Amino acid sequence: MLIIVACQFIAPKVRVASPLILLVVGLAIGFLPQVGAIEIEPHIILEMVLPPLLFSAAVRMPTMDFRREMNAVAMLAIPLVFLSAFAVGFVINWLVPAISLPWGVALGAVLSPTDAVAVSIAKRSGVSHRIITVLEGEGLFNDATSLVLLSAAMSAGLAADEHALNPGLLFGKVALALGIAAAIGWVVGEIGVRLRALIKEPSADTVFSFTMPFIASIPAEHLGGSGLVAAVVAGLVVSRRRAATISAANRRFSQQNWQTMTLVLESGIFLTMGLQAFGIVEETAAFSGGLAFAAFLAVTLGALIMAIRAVFIAFMLAWLDHRRTHRQRRYEVENSRIARFEKRMNEACEVDADMLEARNLSPEHWEDALNHYRRRLKRRARRNAMRGSDLDYFENEPLGPREGSVIVWAGMRGAITLAAAQTISTHAPMRALLLTIALFIAAGALVIQGLTLPGLIRLVKPQMATGDISEEERAKLLKVMGSALVDTALAQAIHEVDGQTLLSAGVSRTLSRLGHALTDEAMGEHVRPAHAADRVLTDILQDAAVDSDDDGHGTVDMSEEEVERSFTRDQIRELALEAIHAQRDALLQARDEGIFSSAALEGALARLDNEEILLVSSGGVGH
Repeated sequence: MLIIVACQFIAPKVRVASPLILLVVGLAIGFLPQVGAIEIEPHIILEMVLPPLLFSAAVRMPTMDFRREMNAVAMLAIPLVFLSAFAVGFVINWLVPAISLPWGVALGAVLSPTDAVAVSIAKRSGVSHRIITVLEGEGLFNDATSLVLLSAAMSAGLAADEHALNPGLLFGKVALALGIAAAIGWVVGEIGVRLRALIKEPSADTVFSFTMPFIASIPAEHLGGSGLVAAVVAGLVVSRRRAATISAANRRFSQQNWQTMTLVLESGIFLTMGLQAFGIVEETAAFSGGLAFAAFLAVTLGALIMAIRAVFIAFMLAWLDHRRTHRQRRYEVENSRIARFEKRMNEACEVDADMLEARNLSPEHWEDALNHYRRRLKRRARRNAMRGSDLDYFENEPLGPREGSVIVWAGMRGAITLAAAQTISTHAPMRALLLTIALFIAAGALVIQGLTLPGLIRLVKPQMATGDISEEERAKLLKVMGSALVDTALAQAIHEVDGQTLLSAGVSRTLSRLGHALTDEAMGEHVRPAHAADRVLTDILQDAAVDSDDDGHGTVDMSEEEVERSFTRDQIRELALEAIHAQRDALLQARDEGIFSSAALEGALARLDNEEILLVSSGGVGH
């Protein structure tokens, strides 16, 4: 724990990612004469550490961006894993005939997962949000694909049956494992968020959230699926549903605790990776050729994997660009169809009674038919608007050769590779050599690619994240939130104080306070002190003084005391919370339609959470 804290403290000062420092520290400790060989059971990493880590990463992933990048993520997580694994299998079998093709493919599967260190380095370098989304999505799913392929390859190796490595059969096994896991993960995620909505105590909610990745992964593994995919899918469901279901206080509390757990688990993986190196290297040194031959194989296979990744990503980006052009044409065609549909609907609204009588239709039946077609038109327009928002996203954050080069170089191997390598059966030929190759490639990639990735980003100059919200998007955001407030109970209640009608200016001032924090330039300032909630309520009361009379022509000034006699502070607090919920629902609907960027939505939702927490926490404060 102290080493983790020290590395977190040192990393920003030396401008090196903390996992790389932890790896070096682990290597240094592991090779001390006083320290013997250290071995960590691989199932501890694969079954106890990875599910919560992947679940946490999935919860943090904006589901809107993940949906948009699903094609790229699927290509990197499945076809690329198969290509890399089989290429490594053929090459290692050619260079070392004693290692049969199934065991070579098993090594290739071990070397396929990418590491999350690249994501943290890329984030710190400020690359575009789309690059980060692709890298995070790849990391979420290629671990599971690789482990399923590893299991199938080992089964073929133990049976000494190379025909069991038929790509079609393997792909079918992977698809079945992913399907089972996705179904279980979805069920666990849906039930989990509903149960968490009933838990009012933040500590208890956090403890329950810690169990969710295991509730998903353990049954999935027993039913033949991938436990890691189940944990990821459960996390994605929570990411999508938690803002609308789980209370703001519970979300904030669990988020902070999950950050702490993630830091400990991720750092512990890299530290133990370094600690285990001595035992693996010592065992390999006894083989003919020793470490020099293992290093040669590691360099050869590492270069092969990166070459395949570069070629594959080049083709993938070309295909994604072609698909974007095709979607643009579909969007324009659908726009013209919707316009014609709207024109026909306008003409249908002008049908006279004689025409209805000639068609033997009553006005009621005709109105029902019109309403049906209006709903269809609305659904089509909404789907096409979402397609248009996606196209704007792709245009604003393109993936060209510069961005592709970053994605290629960020595909480094790491701790998961070493953990997966240790699951290789003890009956595998030259097992120590396989483990040493995995260790050299993982450690070498982390150090070489990890240290040079920032320099590559500066050299190729990909599109960088702006971090600012445009004025146009800010205006649209405020319009959506303002519209959500108009029909709230708070607005109606203030209009009905003592039967008097409040001026719209007074209502505007009152309601604007509830969303005022969202107009701040930074969209991410610190939460105001707790007593600010009471000040908001006082301002609401003070602004509710307007001019009106019984017949609407005179004026009556309502004082704060008169308003307080009509509404208690608790009542206004409840109405204000309802108004915040209405704003949040409007933002979530906008998220589903892809209207705003994920950064703008996250900032707005965070500020609403701050306001809700302040209002709720001030409920028990005496005045």
